[in-house]
Amino acid sequence: MREFSKSHKLDNVCYDIRGPVMDAANEMEANGERILKLNIGNPAPFGFRAPKEIIETVTAALPIAEGYSDSHGIVAAREAIIKYDEYRGIYGVTEKDVYTGNGASELITMSMQGLLDSGDEVLVPAPDYPLWTASVTLAGGTAVHYLCDEKADWNPDIEDIRSKITPKTKAIVIINPNNPTGAVYSKDLLTEIVKVARENGLIIFSDEIYDRLLMDDAEHHSIAAIAGDDTFCVTFGGLSKSHMTAGFRCGWISLSGNKAMAKGYIEGLNMLSSMRLCSNVPAQHMIPIALDPKNFGKKDSLLLPGGRIYEQREYIYNALNAIDGVSAVKPKAAFYIFPKLDIKKFGITDDEQFVLDFLHDKKILLVAGGGFHWEQPDHFRIVYLPELSVLKASMAGLEDFLKTYKQ
Repeated sequence: MREFSKSHKLDNVCYDIRGPVMDAANEMEANGERILKLNIGNPAPFGFRAPKEIIETVTAALPIAEGYSDSHGIVAAREAIIKYDEYRGIYGVTEKDVYTGNGASELITMSMQGLLDSGDEVLVPAPDYPLWTASVTLAGGTAVHYLCDEKADWNPDIEDIRSKITPKTKAIVIINPNNPTGAVYSKDLLTEIVKVARENGLIIFSDEIYDRLLMDDAEHHSIAAIAGDDTFCVTFGGLSKSHMTAGFRCGWISLSGNKAMAKGYIEGLNMLSSMRLCSNVPAQHMIPIALDPKNFGKKDSLLLPGGRIYEQREYIYNALNAIDGVSAVKPKAAFYIFPKLDIKKFGITDDEQFVLDFLHDKKILLVAGGGFHWEQPDHFRIVYLPELSVLKASMAGLEDFLKTYKQ
């Protein structure tokens, strides 16, 4: 009998957010066990709902959204994105510079496929959102990971970035606000990254999907606004998290800066965008409502003291740091935290095994730090979207588990 194996292009690709440990959790559920899934930033299962006006807008648009749109997206959506870019200080973006996508995820893959040849290198943060590394790899490139320093609130290490640039380096990826750490980068730091990109002729890919999910006094700066006209930037945005519409699959990219240096690359993006015809048309119709200028600068009450996400962040941060052998940097945005384990205390040499052991014992699903291309087996990611009572039970379970755990 002829057998078919997976493509060798997948040999060095991992996506552990939905990987082997998730498979184990699904098998346990199939056997009747209830699993608390703290592995995916999916607001809906935890009781978060899209704003009423978003649901009404998408519903009303259905009769006029049955056909394909322009491959870039409907005009109203692109115009709204341009206005939002201008609010953030990104100028010179035109309708042809905006591409809507089925979430930012589709556009991450498309952006790498349009750029990379075999052997090309892209600087990607460690820890990273793993789709970036996977997309670089699938496109034939090599992801070179630069360090984000936990001791410096998970900010990128500029000298480490510089040390990893070679003649094969085409681009640098930043994730700001960051997933999995919740870090938000300062204007000074972003200016340094722009300087490195400018000196080395690199494209900047900036994943800013969490730019509206800020807490405390965190202020988001788009690197494209800092880069200006002489550096080419591709900025990623979307509504999946900020408007609790992950299932609607609504994202976009904006091209700005020195587009002349990327003329051929833009031709490639146009080709790839046309090949997939268009993104989800009903979801495109919610973009003008979601990006209404009257709401620019307003912070969701969920992110303010007393708000659900804020209070859950406060709890998870304090609870983790109260567990012997665990520490965590306080996230400033999004809804993830990336705690550190004392691997000497627990004898941990395999972080995936730690997560699997915890799953089997406490029926709680986490993601190992290695899934985010963190080299040491000493971190894991928690999604703190569940309500406080559930988070408290999960932290009690983690504390009890670690009292006796040895790998």
